[in-house]
Amino acid sequence: MRIVISAGPTREAIDPVRFITNRSTGKMGYAIAEAARQRQWQVTLVSGPVNLPPPEGVEVIAVESAAEMAQAMKNAAATADMIIMAAAVADYRPKQYSSSKVKKSDGDLCIELERTEDILLTLGKNKKPGQLLVGFAAETDDLLQNAQSKLERKNLDFIAANIVGVPGRGFASENNAITLLGRNGSCRELALQSKSSLADELLDAIIAGSSGE
Repeated sequence: MRIVISAGPTREAIDPVRFITNRSTGKMGYAIAEAARQRQWQVTLVSGPVNLPPPEGVEVIAVESAAEMAQAMKNAAATADMIIMAAAVADYRPKQYSSSKVKKSDGDLCIELERTEDILLTLGKNKKPGQLLVGFAAETDDLLQNAQSKLERKNLDFIAANIVGVPGRGFASENNAITLLGRNGSCRELALQSKSSLADELLDAIIAGSSGE
């Protein structure tokens, strides 16, 4: 089994000093990579900037921006049996990059943003027969409704939906809980637990769901 996993945040540069990012730590994606490695799978991890050691025995491709992650994921996906998009990729980036530091002034600063490429949408459009594509949906409300919409729009096989903004789970936490939705209408609740054990349970659920169990 050849699996490609994305993890962590992206950084969208404003100038040489400042950038736009998010609260993702990459812990979930790295845990999935480790769980896959322990199964003797061939693992490629496309990682945004994180403060985590690279897992042993895993090919790590370090990226910074959403554009870099998009290119790395498209390249790696070409030979993948399974793709899990666990990264929190920026939806927007500054339309113009300033090569020199933007100086403080007395007035307000307005930064125009433009959309980044929707990596999951691209991967879904180019999915090969037999390839499994799994996305993540981090939501603050309407979890299942938003996740189901994303599953359908992006041609995913599964989507791992999780609530963020709740103490003790999600971003920057050691624990998480997931509702795994399948394109066949399946719904599996993976209870709150360490991200390490959750990653292993998630892979079990994906394999079971893809075989119709």
